[in-house]
Amino acid sequence: MSQHKRRANGEGTIYQRKDGRWEGAAYVLTMSGVHKRVRVYGRTREEARRKLTALLRQADQGVPVVNESWTVERYLTYWLAEVVKVERRPKTYQGYEGVIRLHLIPALGKKRLARLGVRDVRLFLNRIAEECQCCKHKWDRERRKCCAIRNCCRTRLSVRMVQSIHAVLRNALQNAVREEIVLRNVAKLVQVTTPKYKVNRGLSVEQVRKLLMAARADRLHALYVLALYLGLRRAELLGLRWSDINLGAATLEVNQTLQRVNGALRFLPPKTENSKRTIPLPRVCVDALREHREQQVKERFAAGSAWREEGLVFTTRVGTPIEPDNLRRSWYPLRETLDMSVRFHDLRHTCVTLLLDLGVPPHIVREIVGHSDIGVTMTIYAHASLDERRRALQRLDDHLK
Repeated sequence: MSQHKRRANGEGTIYQRKDGRWEGAAYVLTMSGVHKRVRVYGRTREEARRKLTALLRQADQGVPVVNESWTVERYLTYWLAEVVKVERRPKTYQGYEGVIRLHLIPALGKKRLARLGVRDVRLFLNRIAEECQCCKHKWDRERRKCCAIRNCCRTRLSVRMVQSIHAVLRNALQNAVREEIVLRNVAKLVQVTTPKYKVNRGLSVEQVRKLLMAARADRLHALYVLALYLGLRRAELLGLRWSDINLGAATLEVNQTLQRVNGALRFLPPKTENSKRTIPLPRVCVDALREHREQQVKERFAAGSAWREEGLVFTTRVGTPIEPDNLRRSWYPLRETLDMSVRFHDLRHTCVTLLLDLGVPPHIVREIVGHSDIGVTMTIYAHASLDERRRALQRLDDHLK
């Protein structure tokens, strides 16, 4: 009889159902902004009481109760449209949308958001890390294959991709916590393997000289000069306008980038706040830009009515923006001529390394190349060569003699 004693107003009610389970119910504030009768269940009266007490404690703290009707898919769709699309860059939205559409919704979309647990996230990440992306069979590490299905691609997600999928889910759920849709971020409690990055420090002084000499005959010679001397990113170089450059004052402003987003070329703000910067131009850059401008005048004359003036520094032969991926048409032959196996982005690393080698303070280097954090600057420089380590130890030896 004591199990059925009445509870005071505001404490909710607890009773036993016909199926033997215990049910607790109370009117509490929900995510919709109204008070509704919310129910909890338990195998015993004590279990139901604990759940009801936790529910009422949450209500007393003014935290709305999660709407049980929200699925993971519904929430992720809302987050993409109302948060990511509004607050993040278009390229970021494009990446998040792909991860959600291809990986998160197919695997977790139908699950109730309020019931998504740490174990659900862990099992999901383990599965996608170990399955073939073609046939979805488990990957055999020893045999380095998945199955015997004919025409199977036999590929699996990289460690970096699994980390990215986890990061998108973690960011989404963190926003749900801020908006009091869920009480905790279960993805934050799951750890994933982090990829090991190999930082290429770029070219040596001798290689830089050879590259600049070989690039003299290239119509984009000035682009390579700016990449090596100023450490500009590819998107920054291709988005550069003549109005951003003052050759008289020898300055260059980074105000926009050129990127392909959702199938279209778009001019976008620089990558970070620190990426928007003003850089003084050394004499070699001023001379290269003057020559490039003269060359562009000749190309405009040769193109005639086909020329499309957009005010860009680096363009196609008819004045239109250069497709970022098409820059390889100039870079790859140049790289092969010099027998170099480096990426275009490594020219940026080269600039950082050479400036630091010359004793330029790291914070100045960071301002020149527009790194978001000085740690990024030093990470590029941290991988010293064997010769550099030998010279450092030799200096110590000389000092102690």
